[in-house]
Amino acid sequence: MPSSLAETSERPKALVIPVFKDSAKLQYIANINMRTPISAVSFTIDLGGENVFVDCDKDYLTSTHRPVACSSARCNLANSHNCIKNTCGLIAYNSVIHVATVGDLGSDITSIQSTDGKYLTRYVSQHQFLSVCTPSYLVEGLTNGVQGMAGLGRTRVSLPAQLSAYFRIPRTFAICLSSALAYDGAIFIGNGPYVFSPDVDASTLLTYTPLLANPIRTYSAYVQGDASWEYFIGVKSIEINERVVPIDTRLLSINATDGYGGTKISTVDPYTVLAPSIYKAVVEAFVKEFNATRVASVAPFGACFSSKGVATTRGGPAVPPIDLVLQSEKVYWRMVGANSMVYVNDSKILCLALVEAGKYAKTSIVIGSHQIEDNLLQFDLDSSRMGFTSSLLLSQTRCGNFNGRIVPDP
Repeated sequence: MPSSLAETSERPKALVIPVFKDSAKLQYIANINMRTPISAVSFTIDLGGENVFVDCDKDYLTSTHRPVACSSARCNLANSHNCIKNTCGLIAYNSVIHVATVGDLGSDITSIQSTDGKYLTRYVSQHQFLSVCTPSYLVEGLTNGVQGMAGLGRTRVSLPAQLSAYFRIPRTFAICLSSALAYDGAIFIGNGPYVFSPDVDASTLLTYTPLLANPIRTYSAYVQGDASWEYFIGVKSIEINERVVPIDTRLLSINATDGYGGTKISTVDPYTVLAPSIYKAVVEAFVKEFNATRVASVAPFGACFSSKGVATTRGGPAVPPIDLVLQSEKVYWRMVGANSMVYVNDSKILCLALVEAGKYAKTSIVIGSHQIEDNLLQFDLDSSRMGFTSSLLLSQTRCGNFNGRIVPDP
């Protein structure tokens, strides 16, 4: 990483942050240029996270970090409930290991690459970018070398919220997680286009569904009265091979009293997690529809099959599609084999990439990161809606194909 980057003060149309997958921990990592002298700081991406936190105990070298005072507008922006020696305090939460602490809120410089929607362009700098200083124990459970977590949640101090406000670009961001380990996916801040080689504008493929509010935070660390800043959508039913799965649909609604139920999207959970009764019904229906030899389960999955004789299509293994039916029967998010299945044991076994939640899980359906790989998801906060594409593989592209790249088929 060079000691400096060519920068401009001209307002960008949109920003892009490359994101890559760590195959060991199944986390998605962004290297963000920060501090003085400039340094690439690695963060695990947390779609539902409140803020950006960083380990300040180890290798934290910068001359431009400034603490945020308790009485300042920036402290108020962060909705702080703590003040320590006139420094604004904020809860930082590691959603991988479910550990939280209160850290000092500070500001520093960050440099982000802009984009025209098709190619990377110049770097632009944000001064007074806010992050929470935490002790080293809060990065336990994260990918080796990662120095914090970057939250993308519905707050005013999440990563996209800060960048949108500073550069005065629309409060819209999109994520496209690459399934190819050697090629980066991306977080886009701002509206499209989102053009992937060979010249596919994924913004034209989007279908929209409302984002729902959960009045109660579902994370284990929260302040009484806080609403959730995670991204919930309204799944009405589940279909496999276009047949409705019989489930208790009451579980699909958010309980306004305790925040239980509903469907949210996560980049921290590697696979979709289903409430026990939903999981059992979905597995039973899938096994019934999938004409393949069932074999012994491979943890953490409960339904596995011999891959022998299973054809491979552009959308992955040829398996029954899983549809999440949304606000109407005509609006559904289809998961094809590349997202619904995972190969194990040298590809001899093919498992349904769903896991069963614990008995006391708060959210009925947590759509995990494997299920959204090579899908473009756009979060429009002004309109409170989410756009989704289903698998870009069906459109002959993928998330690793941004900036003129073409990722070879596996």
